Amino acid sequence: MNQTRVFLILAWLMVAMLLWMEWGKEQAAPPAAPTPAAATTASPAVPAPAPATTTAPAGDAAVPGATAAPPPVAAAAPAAPGTRVSVRTDVLDLVLDGGSVLQADLPKFPQTRQPGSAPVRLFDTDPTHFYAAQAGWVSAGGAAPNHQAGFVPAGPERAFVLADGQEQVVVPFVWQGPDGVSIRRTYTLTRGSYAVEVRDEVTNQGNAPWQGQIYRQLIRKPPQIKRGYTQPESFSFTGSAWYNGDYQRRKFDEDYLEDGHVNQRTERGWIAMLQHHFFSAWIPEGQQPSTISLDAPASGALVRELGDALLVAPGATAATQARLYVGPKLVSEIRAQQVPGLERAVDYSQFSILAVLGEGLFWVLSHLYGLFGNWGWAIIGLVLLVKLVLYPLSAAQYKSFAKMRKFQPRIQQLKERYGDDRQKFQEAMMELYKKEKINPMGGCLPILVQMPVFLALYWVLVESVELRHAPWILWIQDLTAQDPYFILPVINVAVMWFTQKLQPAPGMDPMQQKMMQFMPLVFGVMMAFFPAGLVLYWVTNGALGLLQQWWMMKRHGEPAPKASPAK
Repeated sequence: MNQTRVFLILAWLMVAMLLWMEWGKEQAAPPAAPTPAAATTASPAVPAPAPATTTAPAGDAAVPGATAAPPPVAAAAPAAPGTRVSVRTDVLDLVLDGGSVLQADLPKFPQTRQPGSAPVRLFDTDPTHFYAAQAGWVSAGGAAPNHQAGFVPAGPERAFVLADGQEQVVVPFVWQGPDGVSIRRTYTLTRGSYAVEVRDEVTNQGNAPWQGQIYRQLIRKPPQIKRGYTQPESFSFTGSAWYNGDYQRRKFDEDYLEDGHVNQRTERGWIAMLQHHFFSAWIPEGQQPSTISLDAPASGALVRELGDALLVAPGATAATQARLYVGPKLVSEIRAQQVPGLERAVDYSQFSILAVLGEGLFWVLSHLYGLFGNWGWAIIGLVLLVKLVLYPLSAAQYKSFAKMRKFQPRIQQLKERYGDDRQKFQEAMMELYKKEKINPMGGCLPILVQMPVFLALYWVLVESVELRHAPWILWIQDLTAQDPYFILPVINVAVMWFTQKLQPAPGMDPMQQKMMQFMPLVFGVMMAFFPAGLVLYWVTNGALGLLQQWWMMKRHGEPAPKASPAK
């Protein structure tokens, strides 16, 4: 059996299997949609200030807090009508009620390429798509505003718009407690930024100290994603993520809490919810110790960070601040936040090696895009660079193929001589390889090197919002969607077929020959469902490899003569 050929078959089948498994994962049905009551009216419990292990507020979930039941506190008044405020900048269109960001539209990102398409909406009050960012306070010894009630607009204005020439817009809310304690919350939105500054300033004008803990959380009804090879969003990770020194994530499914509620302490962490091309995240400012936890209330899935107790003496003021990122996974925007680990929100892979490789590939792609002004040509440029880097390996591969092709008639004679005695045939063939200094495994290393590049590029094309709806030329108007006319997959079949004809197949039995004949067709069918950008990469890589192989055959080999009958 030809060892090189078998190895190559197995290598390619392994790539196919890995991708096929990613596509074919059956997703459990997400939790039931939240009812309006579950989403908006549940009364949260109040934990004691000390960090521990029990739970209290959310849509209807609890906040990690105390080891003992907290004392009763005054209930927060329900939100009065007219407390909702709209705010619009050049990149965000939000609806707030003080405790929650209820709706978030992204005007620069239409849902489809069709003219007049509605913008992408992340936060949403629709029970079937419920998704919100919430922040509130809990106190064991006094009243505190939660995310559902307490905060009211600080002025009469209910609509804020970032005017031309204005760099920021500030939206204030306030809560007045019964004991002289007030909390002023301000949302600050900056031109061109998807990060909203949320600052809470606690003022104690009472006669006793006030102690409370701030919690920030993201809660969502897990989306029902259309499954199938033509749905790129079904290939991307959708779920919660957090950082406590290490990047961790939990997928939305019926086993969301299978590995527990987490309850991890961190000195500088963040929480997020990720989806295809977009995400939201709470990022506390500075060194603010907190506890990160997960929950699964009736509203869906929840990820939360609970700050340590904040003690405010009579006559004193204290403040805490965080950023709420709500928008696309733009690498430039994420890096501008200067937050450790946040770049992993662009989730190229759960495997750190592929994630790092993906980051490197995107860095190269982005620079090539700056040169060409087109992501399709940037992908072709990436292929050229990879080919240049791997030229010494591929040159050795094709030289080995050229030698094997030259001696193919002699190997055929050995096969006929030894008949069904496979062991003697293998020994004779290896002896020939040794005598003629042919390395049968010489073609394997380039394949092994390119496999992780191929897999990493797959995730880059699936995950990078910069390529979303990005056109190349003519019929390819979206590199992250499949080729609408299957032209690139057909070209890929032709390239693989011609490449196969140039490669030697010494000692291959009829079964192996049939397998190899079907390989171009199998990969052609698979490529038909891949993002067009990935197929473009593979077609360009294969075409250049075919050209290089033809040149090496011409330079170092000679056409294989027909084998003479064994005597």
